[in-house]
Amino acid sequence: MTAAQLVFKAPLVACSLGDESAAKHCNEAAESACSARTAPPRPRLSSAAGCCIRIRRNMMAAPGDQGELAFDYGFLLRVMEETPWLGALNEYLSRRSYLAGFSLTQADVEVFSRLRGPPPCQYPHALRWYRHVATLRQELQATVETATEGSTKGKRVQPPWSPPPRTEVPKLYLYNSLTRTKEEFIPQNGRKVLWYCCGPTVYDASHMGHARSYISFDILRRILKNYFKYDVLYCMNITDIDDKIIKRARQNYLLEQYKEKKPSPTQILQDVLTARKPFLAKLAETTDPDKKQMLERLHVAVSTALEPLQGAVQGDAEGAVLEGHAQLLVEESKDLLSDWLDSQFGSQVTENSIFSTLPKYWEGEYHKDMAALNVLPPDVLTRVSEYVPEIVDFVKKIVENGYGYVSNGSVYFDTAKFDAGDKHSYAKLVPEAVGDQKALHEGEGDLSISADRLSEKRSPIDFALWKASKPGEPSWDSPWGKGRPGWHIECSAMAGSILGESMDIHGGGFDLRFPHHDNELAQSEAHFENDHWVRYFLHTGHLTIAGCKMSKSLKNFITIKDALAKHTARQLRLAFLMHSWKDTLDYSSNTMESAIQYEKFLNEFFLNVKDILRAPTDITGQFERWEEAEMELNRSFYNQKAAVHAALRDNIDTRTALEELRVLVSQSNAYIAGRKNAKLAPNRMLLQSIALYLTDLLKTFGAIEGAEPIGFPVGTNGQNVDLESTVMPYLKVLSDFREGVRKIAREQKVTEVLSLCDMVRDETLPELGVRLEDHEGLPTVVKLVDRETLLKEKEEKKKVRADSSYICQDRSASSWHLVAVCVAWLGESSV
Repeated sequence: MTAAQLVFKAPLVACSLGDESAAKHCNEAAESACSARTAPPRPRLSSAAGCCIRIRRNMMAAPGDQGELAFDYGFLLRVMEETPWLGALNEYLSRRSYLAGFSLTQADVEVFSRLRGPPPCQYPHALRWYRHVATLRQELQATVETATEGSTKGKRVQPPWSPPPRTEVPKLYLYNSLTRTKEEFIPQNGRKVLWYCCGPTVYDASHMGHARSYISFDILRRILKNYFKYDVLYCMNITDIDDKIIKRARQNYLLEQYKEKKPSPTQILQDVLTARKPFLAKLAETTDPDKKQMLERLHVAVSTALEPLQGAVQGDAEGAVLEGHAQLLVEESKDLLSDWLDSQFGSQVTENSIFSTLPKYWEGEYHKDMAALNVLPPDVLTRVSEYVPEIVDFVKKIVENGYGYVSNGSVYFDTAKFDAGDKHSYAKLVPEAVGDQKALHEGEGDLSISADRLSEKRSPIDFALWKASKPGEPSWDSPWGKGRPGWHIECSAMAGSILGESMDIHGGGFDLRFPHHDNELAQSEAHFENDHWVRYFLHTGHLTIAGCKMSKSLKNFITIKDALAKHTARQLRLAFLMHSWKDTLDYSSNTMESAIQYEKFLNEFFLNVKDILRAPTDITGQFERWEEAEMELNRSFYNQKAAVHAALRDNIDTRTALEELRVLVSQSNAYIAGRKNAKLAPNRMLLQSIALYLTDLLKTFGAIEGAEPIGFPVGTNGQNVDLESTVMPYLKVLSDFREGVRKIAREQKVTEVLSLCDMVRDETLPELGVRLEDHEGLPTVVKLVDRETLLKEKEEKKKVRADSSYICQDRSASSWHLVAVCVAWLGESSV
């Protein structure tokens, strides 16, 4: 509707509030305006800026039915009294039409300026004209302003928009061993992350020390990839050529041959006594307290097994008795015998397959252990035995660059030459450890620290890139003769082949910092002639067993299989999540009990939410009105999510993140309890959102497998992930039927039936992994729980009931009331 049309309507509205005479004049004015719509259009004069106004100095009376009536404009201006003046103006305007086109004139402006406001309603034509002129004046002003801004006359435009204030995007910080502080994580190539991790040396069973490193890195990898959405390429090696592997393979081979010869008990006794002499000398020379303790334990075991055989030989015991004592001695003395046999015959072992069979077997066992721990396999796996040509080329380049030298068929890294370079520095990670001969010797390996080998070096801190093979060692061709790779060079060559001259992250255990990782850095930067082979070095903390150092070489370790026999993979992972990945973790009963209780705490919440979501409702009924309780819980939900995010950004602090999740679950439990106490249903959509968030985060951490949207999978080994959706409808029918039976039995006071209902709840269903929770005035809650957990709960309840019964004997009635409260806490009895 145009402005003019609005003006025509305005008097009718205004006059409807006045007297009948005024209303009559208004109606006549409206009819006159409508009849004028058929008149030919009158031209409207205007410029682009809308600034030109057609000026008419004289107002002529509009022609009427009674002939033309002249109107003296000057006379109108000379009338001083308001009433006659308004009457004359209204008379003139009664003959004037606006629909044929109307432009503001000078007369209109002068007359309009004399009015102090709209004319009274009894002058409808003057009132209509006044509103028309007022509208045109506003449009004219807006047109002039728009024209000044270069816009089209009368065109409305969107108002200006401004973005909200920019906030700083939170950054991820990681503890970098190269600086020993938390650094902002900045990948070299956008969101792509190149990551290399030192893998196991496979010569024995994987232990919890391995689990400490590989579960921790699995958690970090999953969070970087699935939470922070980095594109991670994860490469890991398998060390299948190493001094430990060579020595263990030879020892195993020689001991098996020794057993196959079936030596007599007397021969076994003599051989063990002979082997014990160098062992006792080694024990006497050892100063390291941990190693000495290990050797002393071995000495006690051998001595304990020696005495029966010695007594049997001296007493001319029967053959079967002698044989039994002899086999026990061989088993207890296998380490002594293996060392002795290797020193005697190790150089005669020349078949390369002997050195590949052992690592191949233990690599397979390692992968099985990692799968059992839910550790993701690497994107790329490299084996030293498959990269010998690349290793040879890598060493050649180092020599060509002037940082390596050949000595007696071996190649060593010249640490002094490297450290003297302008852009190089040796031992970036642990500079204070340079010169630590014990650490350097461990880095070189037991077969590479003989006097002749050590004399080949220009400096005691130089290390082997390529080792000339001795008799009894596997060998490969090289420009320097038959030999094998040094320990440190393997990672540099394989990582360089896959990831190039620089990577974002390098990971490994804390004890690998020096000399292994420092030597890796030096030889790699010598090869690529750069100073940034690794941008971020991440080292996982040590693992202790009940406060004691764990070490495979010290025979103080728990295998992963042994650990999984006591606890689930989820419980082990939760224990790791509850500690910082870079700090020492103590594997103890207290640590695992904390993880078990945390798992139970989360699982109860998930089971409660599932029960709430199973309550029948239609599609619209699931959306419920939010009250203050829901608003408060939702605020807490967002606050805790922000706190979790802040924790993960701070060096992926899963310990704090899990504590924040604990707070969120506690607040949710309090909300559920409050609603149930008020006999009100909790808000299902809000609780579902919280449960989905928790489940998704735990999946990100690797603590939940399977596709279930909420909670932990039901069943063992992930084989029954759909068990809940399959059996729950039947269990719900059973629960409803039981509830109906209980109701009738209570009304009829049939205690035998109530006892049977209790027996189904307390005895029968727990054996099947089903928990029923009866609540007065509320539907029975059905939960699927691990059978072993329920049986353990059952035994604990029986124990508590028995203790309560014993305590309450000879007590007063008030004490019996206390027992009733305890029993109610253990589970409501139907009787």
